[in-house]
Amino acid sequence: IGAGPIGIATALRAKKGDLKYVVIKKGTIVNSLYNYPVNMRFFSSAERLEIDHVPFISANAKPVRAEALEYYRRIAIDNDLNIHLFEKVVKVVPEDGYHKVITDKSSYLTKNIVVATGFYDLPHLMNVPGENLPKVHHYYKDPHYYAGQKVVITGASNSAVDAALEIYRK
Repeated sequence: IGAGPIGIATALRAKKGDLKYVVIKKGTIVNSLYNYPVNMRFFSSAERLEIDHVPFISANAKPVRAEALEYYRRIAIDNDLNIHLFEKVVKVVPEDGYHKVITDKSSYLTKNIVVATGFYDLPHLMNVPGENLPKVHHYYKDPHYYAGQKVVITGASNSAVDAALEIYRK
């Protein structure tokens, strides 16, 4: 479950080991990276993001979002990985010593499951009044949207600081 870097790497190993497999992804290939801010630069170097000994070529020491999308998409497509895109897992239930994976499109019976769903698609809600208003966003994409507005950014990690600085400069 999941077609991010770990899901892709796992699928590659399964394919090379002649195992039957299917990767189920609720969105596009590396959906979390797709939803990263448009101008995002990774904190890791390109070689630390490589999988399966495939070189990650970047114009800089630390790649940008667009380069990562191209890299992982190329690996998935060039290796003809069995990835079912835009199919959301609804639940997994035990069934006669196996696992039944039920999605919004189908169901699969399997002995083993790898859950490689990452964490970016799960915003940390604070349960405060107003956090579900239309003007409140849980993901940052681009500073232009916020130009000329008063903005509050909740968070203290690198990405929150990057977003605050980018918005301030615009």
